[in-house]
Amino acid sequence: MTSYIEHIPVLLQESVEALITDKEGFYVDGTLGGGGHSKEILKHLGENGRLYGIDQDDEALEAASANIGDDPRFIPIKGNFGYLTTLLPPQTHGQIAGILLDLGVSTHQIKEPERGFSFQEDGPLDMRMGNLSGVSAYQVVNEYDYEKLRDIIFHYGEEKQSRKIAREIIEARPIETTGELRDVVSSVVNKRFEVKSLARVFQGIRIEVNRELEMLENVMEHSLEVLKPGGRIVAISYHSLEDRIAKRFFKAGNFKGKIEKDFYGNPISPIKPVNKQVITPTKEEVSVNPASRSAKLRVAEKVEGGES
Repeated sequence: MTSYIEHIPVLLQESVEALITDKEGFYVDGTLGGGGHSKEILKHLGENGRLYGIDQDDEALEAASANIGDDPRFIPIKGNFGYLTTLLPPQTHGQIAGILLDLGVSTHQIKEPERGFSFQEDGPLDMRMGNLSGVSAYQVVNEYDYEKLRDIIFHYGEEKQSRKIAREIIEARPIETTGELRDVVSSVVNKRFEVKSLARVFQGIRIEVNRELEMLENVMEHSLEVLKPGGRIVAISYHSLEDRIAKRFFKAGNFKGKIEKDFYGNPISPIKPVNKQVITPTKEEVSVNPASRSAKLRVAEKVEGGES
């Protein structure tokens, strides 16, 4: 295995403090990565506490296990958090005290050229976060039709020049590497915003490859089944698409963000926000770890009588 490039855990103290309500409880780190958050969670758990660490990336699982060491309270699981109810043992359903989701792509995945996540390095067009994903970035770039490509770049990348970029990509096929894709995109975008446009296009393709928004909605819904009443879900997001999903679900228990009401007009939701204001990194954290600058942390709690 390539040496694992360490990912500095974002909003570490804030997220762990919000997550843990019972030192002897069962917890889930749905985005294990190199194990930074998990290591901190374990420091706050008693001997009967348990932490399930989920990741679909073999390199991350190996690095996390090495980082955490031989701790009987830690149970690593390979898989995508979108299949949470299937991955967790049935006896834990309705018993989980907290779930942590640190969303987005890890430093290791970005910095490893062979993974194909970055436009700053030349590598194969891959972008799969684990070997469980079906479609690769190569297939998205070279096989999708104009409308589908344009929509991915516009909706998932939030890039306004999506039409022009999609046409140029199709014109330039076959595109073999991240460097070639970068050059194609750079040739048509406004030079003043070139880096932002590149980041948006790569983000859009990455979200499509890994079905990130679909998996996020899945894990949110599954959380209601596995959390115990009073159990918490803590989500750290890095762009508006993820944050919108978390914000709406935490407010209303659905993805429209509309709170349903009972016959008498009383609001009914299986979940409620814990922090009214979104939590963001301090200036000190951003200066030490610039990758944290766009992070937003939201916390919600399953209510008594919520779905299970």
